[in-house]
Amino acid sequence: MTKIDSFAAVLDDAAHHAHDVQQFPAGQFDLDQAYAIQRASIERRVARGEHRIGIKLGFTSRAKMVQMGVDNLIWGWLTNTMMDEDGGVVDLKRFIHPRVEPEVCFVTRRTIDAPLTALEAVDYLEAVAPAMEIIDSRYRNFKFTLEDVVADNCSSAGLVVGPWSRDFSGLPNAGVRMQFDGRDVQVGSTAAILGHPLRSIVQASRLLHQAGLSLPAGSLIMAGAATAAEALTPGLHVQCRIGSGAGALGQVAFSTR
Repeated sequence: MTKIDSFAAVLDDAAHHAHDVQQFPAGQFDLDQAYAIQRASIERRVARGEHRIGIKLGFTSRAKMVQMGVDNLIWGWLTNTMMDEDGGVVDLKRFIHPRVEPEVCFVTRRTIDAPLTALEAVDYLEAVAPAMEIIDSRYRNFKFTLEDVVADNCSSAGLVVGPWSRDFSGLPNAGVRMQFDGRDVQVGSTAAILGHPLRSIVQASRLLHQAGLSLPAGSLIMAGAATAAEALTPGLHVQCRIGSGAGALGQVAFSTR
């Protein structure tokens, strides 16, 4: 087993059996190797019968990039077993220390196989929806380096997607409100996602191109968090609403047990 495969096995086992692991010693792998570990970990999931349904983006705020000392977003894979139903119940036993973030989700209508411009991006999209991502670092105490989190599939663990819309006009600077049991826990704006969520499609196309990959039509793209994450506990009703009035994206919700 190679070093890459060894790290991938540790992280995949932690995710599969919902147990945390110690952060790896510093300098064990660089960023390119971290993405190789991520790919090897996802291949282990595919071998168990999962299939890829899209990608998620991380570090979509300038403040987060500065904090981590990077110039680009990071990204990870989404698989079918990560998705839960809008309005359904999410079993927290399959996670270690889950947190939830309000997001915008896109579905592609054309294969993304080259870097896109901002003008081209919307032509590659079928629809947009309000969404929430459940993140769950496999590292103890949610502590990690940039390389660690990339290797760990950027903490991707679950997602819930609301109703789809073909209207993209309400995306810039739409209000975002996430509630637990009817109480506001995070309030923000879609402008926190790279200034405009459609810019995440441009960035995703560049990242995929750099990795020598394409994204098939019908794939999901989680554009990145609009606010900070909130820790999840059993017995909650979690709801996120994006926008208001005629241009609102709508709402997405789930309960926890």
